[in-house]
Amino acid sequence: MKRLITTLLLTFFVLPATAQITHTAQGSIDKNADEILKKASKKINAASGVTFTVTMTSRDANKKQSAKMSANVLYQQGKYRVTFDNNVIYCDGTSTSHWNKDANELVVNKMSDSDDDLMNPGALLANYSKNYKAKYIRKESNGDAVIDLTPKKTRSFYKIRFIITASGTVRRMEMHNYDSTSAEYEVSKFATAKASASDFAFPKKDNPGVEIIDMR
Repeated sequence: MKRLITTLLLTFFVLPATAQITHTAQGSIDKNADEILKKASKKINAASGVTFTVTMTSRDANKKQSAKMSANVLYQQGKYRVTFDNNVIYCDGTSTSHWNKDANELVVNKMSDSDDDLMNPGALLANYSKNYKAKYIRKESNGDAVIDLTPKKTRSFYKIRFIITASGTVRRMEMHNYDSTSAEYEVSKFATAKASASDFAFPKKDNPGVEIIDMR
């Protein structure tokens, strides 16, 4: 669940006008999609911070809703805090900490070094051309753009689709899996925010009774 939610930290995109394809020794590059992702990487990492609400809906193979939940996200230059139900996930850029308030425990894990890890949007954007093939699909009648990322190596999913507004923010994202299930995300209450290092770390001093399980 936390993996799916934090995927939506990919946020700032700029809408291109027309599709352009360039053929290189490495294959075909969609220039519009490439421009979108490069500007997204620059913008999201240059921001002082952003905050937004993500509503995730999971669907089974018959496209029927199987689960739905919302989370509040604070993101700044590779660090994030995700709050949902009675849980908080902190990422300080090197490790992730999942605080389950009901269980009164905090589980700490080393952040993946993989540059295609969906839990690390900064790395995904910076290295997308290495791990994904991007394609500008179309422009909707309301001005939204549709862009697909398909992994170059076998993953549990075969496509990530972004729906992007004319103003440059993600309205919706869809992850399509090989087992015919899917996860859909809606972004709302998007705004800039100021953040500090303490926002992305578990407040240990304020919660002395929490059991800490370090898996690093």
